Amino acid sequence: MPADVRDRDALLAPYDVDGVVDEPELRSVAELARHVCDVPYAVVNLISEHFQHQVAAVGIAPAVCAREDSMCSVSITTSEPVVVPDAREDPRFADNPFVTGRLADVRFYAAGQLRTASGAVLGTLCVFDGVRRDLAPAQRRGLDLLAGQAVAALELRRAGRELATTVRELEEARAELARSNSDLAAFAGQVSHDLRNPLAGVTGFLELLADRPAVAADGTAHGHVERALAGAARMRDLVDDLLAYARVGGGLRPERVDLAVLLDDVLDDLAPTGALDGFDVRGDPLPVVRGDAVQLRAVLQNVVTNALRFARPDRRLLLRLRAQARDERWLIEIADNGRGIPTAQREEAFTLLRQVHDHGTVPGGSGIGLATCRRIVAAHGGTIGIGDGVDGGIAVWFTLPAA
Repeated sequence: MPADVRDRDALLAPYDVDGVVDEPELRSVAELARHVCDVPYAVVNLISEHFQHQVAAVGIAPAVCAREDSMCSVSITTSEPVVVPDAREDPRFADNPFVTGRLADVRFYAAGQLRTASGAVLGTLCVFDGVRRDLAPAQRRGLDLLAGQAVAALELRRAGRELATTVRELEEARAELARSNSDLAAFAGQVSHDLRNPLAGVTGFLELLADRPAVAADGTAHGHVERALAGAARMRDLVDDLLAYARVGGGLRPERVDLAVLLDDVLDDLAPTGALDGFDVRGDPLPVVRGDAVQLRAVLQNVVTNALRFARPDRRLLLRLRAQARDERWLIEIADNGRGIPTAQREEAFTLLRQVHDHGTVPGGSGIGLATCRRIVAAHGGTIGIGDGVDGGIAVWFTLPAA
């Protein structure tokens, strides 16, 4: 068997042909072929390993027959146009059951190959009659052109099925992601509940112990209690961060959000701690975007807090802001002149519970902040990354939809 007709079931699989298929678009092509060739019958056939599938027919009802009985199984193997005035006189078809009268009494038969762009022959567009006749050159040319239109209709059908499959898979993935996020939020909530109760007890007893005069008088004991209280506070913050991370994207409330106002709120919250002493902000005003104000505030707070935490003690901390409109999105960059992150470790910084270096001037940190930022930005349809900052620092950039 020629190479272009081997494993025909695999060749036709993308076109989903199984049994009788009557496609309206292909029936229109067959109707035109009947009209152009001035015959009573026209059929679009797809030839599989063992069967001929009439996927559209005019003048007869579409059916399926064995491949060995098919006249078109011969036509898909020849490189020459097939036009047979009287099939009884052609040795290729004289004994065919569609010619001998066992299945039909075909006399005139002509076929154009359904050849794809890759050169594979799917089947034929054939016309036939029960009387002897012939085709004019213009009719022969018209049959070939219509065979090309039949291939185009088949390819459109295949593409439509693939698109439907892709949409279904995306819907299933979205549903699974929603379920996973729901499970993650429930798990984090349970862990938070289970850890908060014993942690509250530990903190309460430590506070009682710290208030005892004997402990206060003993500097060593008092120091140990203070360290234990600080450790309990860090554990509480870690639990809160995990819970916040799990809830990201679960219920966005999109609105117009002025990032400049959010940044001012973040800086106002940090001011009483003294962390902003010697702090400088320069650059572009931040834009108005569309998103969830609460979650976007968390992005700005995490980025600014990281800049403070990893500021260099030998220089004044600088934040440089940049905002650039790109189509219907904003590219926002917040750069600092802090300790920086090696290029090879920048992607690692977004990994949950992963810290790429020790703490700087601000204590705390759980390795959750930038992971949370990535989840928030992704939930808004954007991307986030780390680039070069000012004088060895880093620049955190992210994209958000414009308002």
